[in-house]
Amino acid sequence: MSESNGDVHRDILNIDEAAALLGVSVKTFNKVLHHEDMPARKIGREWKFSRRALIEWVGSGRSREFYARNNGSEEEPEPENEREITPARSDKPADRTPAERPRTRRTAGWAIELD
Repeated sequence: MSESNGDVHRDILNIDEAAALLGVSVKTFNKVLHHEDMPARKIGREWKFSRRALIEWVGSGRSREFYARNNGSEEEPEPENEREITPARSDKPADRTPAERPRTRRTAGWAIELD
């Protein structure tokens, strides 16, 4: 244990303490725990975290890696002037896959009457 400003800090944290250390909710912390390579150890039914390892893990992350991963690409983005130009797709709905079609609001056709 270490002491800082009168607060006692434990070196090994449970999930609530680890989430508080990073300033996020336990729900958000749990999502990151399951989708990222976070330094953690499951002991019995509980997850345990090293305070130092979490701080180093956060410090080692790079925003470029996050955006590359979430765009479906592990490669570095191409410079603007080296991108290949492809013709635009037709705007006909039949030419688009379901993922490419614009989404409509579920409530678009609802009529709300006010008293």
